[in-house]
Amino acid sequence: MSKIIQIFKIKDLRKRILIVFVWLIIFRLLTAIPIPDIDISKLKSFFANNQLLGFLNIFSGGGLANLSIAMLGVGPYITATIIMQLLTMIFPRLKEMYYEEGAVGRAKFNRISKYLTVPLSFLQSYGFLNILISQQVLPPIDTLSLLKDSLIISAGSMVLVWIGDLISEQKIGNGVSLIIFAGIVSRLPAIVQQLFVSFNPADLVNYIAFAVIAIAVIAGVVFINEGERKVPVTYARRVRGIKMFGGVQSYLPLKVNQAGVIPIIFAISVLLFPQFISQATAIFSKDVSLKLSEIVNRIFSNIYLYALFYFFLVFIFTYFYTSITFDPKEIAKNLQRSGGFILGIRPGESTALYLSRIISRTTFWGAIFLGIVAILPNLTTMATGIKIASIGGTSILIVVSVALEVLRQINAQLVMREYEGFE
Repeated sequence: MSKIIQIFKIKDLRKRILIVFVWLIIFRLLTAIPIPDIDISKLKSFFANNQLLGFLNIFSGGGLANLSIAMLGVGPYITATIIMQLLTMIFPRLKEMYYEEGAVGRAKFNRISKYLTVPLSFLQSYGFLNILISQQVLPPIDTLSLLKDSLIISAGSMVLVWIGDLISEQKIGNGVSLIIFAGIVSRLPAIVQQLFVSFNPADLVNYIAFAVIAIAVIAGVVFINEGERKVPVTYARRVRGIKMFGGVQSYLPLKVNQAGVIPIIFAISVLLFPQFISQATAIFSKDVSLKLSEIVNRIFSNIYLYALFYFFLVFIFTYFYTSITFDPKEIAKNLQRSGGFILGIRPGESTALYLSRIISRTTFWGAIFLGIVAILPNLTTMATGIKIASIGGTSILIVVSVALEVLRQINAQLVMREYEGFE
């Protein structure tokens, strides 16, 4: 409580928080503005019966269900960033830019990601509108109107990316993460209202069980998200002139959840791919498209099969993404350059193998955790029988992660100002 009071006593910090708050309100207003020439009366039932699109709707802050100008949210930018990170495995120049050129290289990397976001947002909006038209959720519209609506949606996504950059400049948190955070939190009042409306005294035990599970999940997310394996590192003593450097001990933190929420986004993309393929085949044969759609819907309507496949994809992608973002050889090389070493382990290749074994073990538990988080809505629905009260594990993971990061950055700002006060 004292820190909250301290935050609002500092004029500069108070101003930064207010600016972030204003930009998030503007984001929420954009999600409420529908694109022109669209009838949204049939959308509610469509999203209610499609779990994958419901997940994407959460990421867009409800803008997808409204078919707003910000219906894609920052999804295209996230996709572009993931593609760019995958390309670092193919093009050494991109890897050097991202990992070795510091802040300047990261700025260039992010700029290229934003350029890539433009065509991706257009293709995603065009494809999604075509799917809604083919499913008779939207009335048929001419090609010119379709292209116009796709351009409007693409512009909406780029505006959100720009807003994210403006929020990041305030150093209160990552702008894109805060936009997703605001979109998820904005849906809480509607969920609480639905729970009250659908409340049945006979299901009181199930509601209590749901509350207990929800609290346990939040505690588990915080525990795993903050969990790390500390590898002790010793720095050799070096004499330069009359001064001695090094001789200190530190540690290398290896997080249990090294991949964050990215593997879940990868898995969702794979699960959505068959649906887009089945719709795309309608260009060549409507009969084949209908058969493929029927097969896909039959597979995904089986809650047990869907949950098992989803868990498997998240588990595999956690290892895959960790191998991209964490390079034991590069870390071992950097330690050797700085005069650091792990006691009992030779510098160089032996250190890389040692770190590889550790990250493999910690990633296993991180992958299990992310897989359970991903299928948590299915598990809570099976356990409680209350579909409305299914806990969105991914949503909780994002909300908790972003909240902890914001708290860390605000605390860093407070500590910095305390040191400034000592001068």
